[in-house]
Amino acid sequence: MKKIPIRQIRTTSIEPHLSGSFTIRDVSDVLAGKDLIHELHRHDYYYILALQKGKGKHEIDFTSYQVHDHSLFFLRPGNVHQLTLKAGSTGYLIQFKTSFYPAGDKTSGDLLRKVSNKHLCPLDVKSFQRLLPILTSIHQEFTDMNEGYQEVIKAYLRIFFTELVRHRQNRIDPKMDNTPYTQERVDELSELIVMHIAKYKQVAQYAKMMNLSLFQLNAITKASLGKTCSELINEHIILEAKRHLLATSSQVNQIAYHLGYEDASYFIRYFRKHTGYTPEAFRHHFK
Repeated sequence: MKKIPIRQIRTTSIEPHLSGSFTIRDVSDVLAGKDLIHELHRHDYYYILALQKGKGKHEIDFTSYQVHDHSLFFLRPGNVHQLTLKAGSTGYLIQFKTSFYPAGDKTSGDLLRKVSNKHLCPLDVKSFQRLLPILTSIHQEFTDMNEGYQEVIKAYLRIFFTELVRHRQNRIDPKMDNTPYTQERVDELSELIVMHIAKYKQVAQYAKMMNLSLFQLNAITKASLGKTCSELINEHIILEAKRHLLATSSQVNQIAYHLGYEDASYFIRYFRKHTGYTPEAFRHHFK
């Protein structure tokens, strides 16, 4: 079973004390006057691309987004993406591991979960201008490396995430239940699905792990996301299958086994039911 290419944060001469756990780069420096083209891959760290000016295309977990000015992309560890970014784009690229932030701080961890649950955060000029000084300060701290700079960066990150949460709260659909409790339970469910999907595929199994009834769990997901728990489980299985079909050369039976299906023919029927393609046809059409 071949694995999806995983990129790690590069340790550079200016970050010896961070040991590859955090970096921030000026997008202009990254591009160096050329277009940037990254093929399909995944990271083992958080990835934030904040663009003051930008043109290109960003595909995250097989959803395609056009890159515009004042856009912000947020990826969690494990997300698969490919990026085309045109020369002349400006902004900042931040990458960090959980060993750097939140590093065991529950409050900071809750904040990070809230802000990273959507891949794209479109911003207007005013909203981006509120964030830009924070990003610039983080970059300056990272460059200067004065005493205590790591803690200062973490403090700035917390302010940055708080600003993003506020921005999103102002755009919340009033028809959806986005209270702290429901969001916390949805986040918990998502993490459990990621951890256990190869073994557990029934809603009742996740409800038991969360000490909820089937009715309570489905009520939470319907109120917060407009979907049943079963739909979320199916979406994750199909997403993980797509990741391996397009980012590796693993055989279909290997992917099926990786996802907990001993009967590859059943997995093929399941995949076709939810996508309209057999796994091989999907790979041929989209790769």
